[in-house]
This record gives sequence, C-alpha cells and structure tokens, in this order.
Amino acid sequence: MKYWIKGGTVVSGSGSFPADILVADGKIKALKSPGQTGEWKTEAGEDCRTVDASGCLVFPGFIDAHTHFDLHVAGTVTADDFATGTRAAIKGGTTTIVDFATQYPGESLAEGLANWREKAEGKCSCDYGFHMSITEWTPQVSREVQDMMDAGVTSFKLYMTYDTQVDDKTIFQILRRLKEVGGITGVHCENSGLIAALQEEAKAAGRMGVGSHPVTRPAAAEAEAVGRLLRLAQIADTPVIVVHLTCREGMDVIRRARERGQKVYAETCPQYLLMDDSLYALPGMEGAKYVCAPPLRRPEDEAYLWQALAEGEIQTISTDHCSFTTAQKDLGREDFTKIPGGMPGVETRGILLYTYGVETGRIRPEDMCRLLAENPAKLYGMFPQKGILAPGSDGDIVVMRTGVSDVITASGQLQNVDYAPFEGWKTTARVEHVFLRGILVVQEGRVVREKQGRYIARGRYSL
Repeated sequence: MKYWIKGGTVVSGSGSFPADILVADGKIKALKSPGQTGEWKTEAGEDCRTVDASGCLVFPGFIDAHTHFDLHVAGTVTADDFATGTRAAIKGGTTTIVDFATQYPGESLAEGLANWREKAEGKCSCDYGFHMSITEWTPQVSREVQDMMDAGVTSFKLYMTYDTQVDDKTIFQILRRLKEVGGITGVHCENSGLIAALQEEAKAAGRMGVGSHPVTRPAAAEAEAVGRLLRLAQIADTPVIVVHLTCREGMDVIRRARERGQKVYAETCPQYLLMDDSLYALPGMEGAKYVCAPPLRRPEDEAYLWQALAEGEIQTISTDHCSFTTAQKDLGREDFTKIPGGMPGVETRGILLYTYGVETGRIRPEDMCRLLAENPAKLYGMFPQKGILAPGSDGDIVVMRTGVSDVITASGQLQNVDYAPFEGWKTTARVEHVFLRGILVVQEGRVVREKQGRYIARGRYSL
C-alpha cells in the first residue's frame, strides 16, 4: 500500500518545514514541497491513498528505549506484557521499543535473550529490540558479549542496586569488555549500601509507610553512584549512559565528567520532569502509585532537568514503563520496601512532552524530535533506518494534531492498569495517525492494526 501524507509540517532534529511524504513498500520514498503536487501524483500512482495531515506536526516514529514488559519482579509480574504494552505504545506514537532482556542467576546471556524473544514473538504492535541486563560476570559471559553484538543486541544494562546489582570491580571489567566489542551500557545509578542502611533505620523506627520511600533513596545516593560509575568509565575509557536521571546533583556530576573530556549520555523520563515527591504524602496507598526508583524529586529538580534538556545536555526521554495495578502496589501496604516500583508511561509520553514542553516554550518541536526519535535511534544503533523522515528510512511516522484539548484518564487508556499516573492532566496534542514500516496502524487516534511489530537487530551507537 502507498500513502501520500499531505499538508503537514515535517519535524526533524535540525528544523521544521512543510512537506508531503510518499510512503511505499514499507519505506519513505520521497519528501516533496507542497508545490510539487503534479509531479507527486504521477510518481505516487493511482493506488496511492491520501492522508490529510493539514495543521499537524509530522514526526519520525518515536523510540522508547527503556521499557519493562512481562518482567517478574518484587514477587509479581508487570501488568503489561508485550501485547498490551506495545499496543499502548503504538497508540502514543512509539513505533519502536527497546526492552530489557535479563540474565537471571545461573543463566547465560543467550538463555536470557531467548527468554525475552519468546515473550515478545508474535505479540508486539510496534517494532522491538533488546538491551541485555548482565547480572553475573564470568569468562564465559564475557565471551558471550560478542555473540550478543552479532545478534543485534548492542547495548547492555547494569544495576548498582537491587538483587541484580554488580559490584564496582565487575562494572569496570564489563566496561573494558564493551569497549573491545563496541557496545555501550546504560546504568541504574543508586548507592545500594546507603539505601539499605536508611531502609533499616526507617523500619527500626516503625516508619513503614509510603513516605519512607523517597527518604531512603535520596538524591545523594543517586549522585554518588553516578560519580562512581563515571570514574570507572573514565579509567575504562569508554562512554556510558546514565538512565532515568532525576536530580540536579546527578546532572552536575555528569557535567563535571564532560568537562574533563568524558563522553556521557543521559536519559530522563516524563515523571521526573512533571511530578514531584509531594505525591508520596498522599493518604493511604495513593502515594504507592508513584513509587519508582529512583523516586520522584523536588520541583527544583524538575526545573533543572528542563533547563538541561533545552541546553542539549540530556539526550533522550524514555518512560521506564514498569506497570503495576493498584492491587499489586498494595503488596507493600505494611512495608514500603515491598511496593513494586514503577509506573506506566508508554501511551502518554509524546502528548505530555508536547503539551508541557513544546507548548510551554521549554523546548522546541525540533528538540522533541531529537529526544524521542533521532537521538535514541543513533544511540541504540538504528539510525538512519529509524529516527528520521528521509528517503530510504522505515516508514515509521507520527502525525500529531496540536491545538486540541484532551484529558488523560485511566478509563481511556490501553495500558493494562487501573489507574493513570497523570489522571486529569490536560493535553493540547493528539496522536492522530501512526505508520509502522508503511502500515497504517493508528487512524484517527484508534489502533486499527495490531501485532505488526518485528524484531530489530541493531548496530553500534553513533550519537
């Protein structure tokens, strides 16, 4: 099927301009100015369908490089699997996700990857790839890193906390190995020992409620771990990614590393830009809905992160989508450390960033394109196949209508949870049409084609 996407404003990382787009055979065939209509019709042919994008912004398909679908964690399983999670993602304009395949204790990396491919196969409504989370490091696992690269898994994940954490020696050895093969790792940065000590203190004092969550995971615990990681990366002489950055202290550590010549990439999430830690003081278990790690921070941190985005110091915005129902959150009613950590977000990222970023003047449409599409495509080895609207690229396209009034509600979402973190928030944009490799999968805001996603074998980072 051929499509002529007509009348929109095409957004790239370097500029915006009026253009019509011809999509055929799963690829973008051409971009032409609206004045070339006659030539366009001849090239498109009689079987080409027209999609009216008048008054809309036309973006490359968004990429969410931080999701957790069908993950066994905290004594339960995330509410969204690859079927429900990617259906919600495509509705929100995300045409590619990169989830975290995990090497569980005793497993090889190959076994971990095979487990996640089985979870996703035939279920995804958007394209998908994987990072590999390394939790055990042996000579055999070190050899397997090259196998992962050959399989198109070119990015990895390390944790400095949780039961999946690796110690400093192991982090350094992994960084050395990734430099050899050309891979890159994203790291969850929190000081595990400090958190454990603060949690013990809170429990000993009988402070078992939701309010103890942010107190026992302070910004200093994040900033210290970021600093430690970056010193290890400095000696290993390799770039790293600090994922879900939340605070000024962490951003300042990254700035200092860059000043001394290091290449450091940073990711943040909508919840850290738009929500603050006052939500943990809500009555009963209401605050549990917002328990994630690292936790929400102060309003001052939100403002600081927005400024860093505007200055280009944060490269990507992902969601860390890790969804649980209110019943699952209630597992921690008597002990805040047992509240499953995470929130849903794949469905609302694009409209939130436009409404509260572009519309408010904090960032420009071009910044939004870089943060949601172009930079993740480059950082995770998918550019120019994805992340750009250019001849030869995949026909992954988001047609976003602006200047419309909507409200986010749990009842209106596809995410498989019974609450919406941004319940009642007003938005001024709507994802109207979405194309996935030239297939119209979202039409007038409704998902019309499901399970069209394919596995993406990725190359090396190029940002």
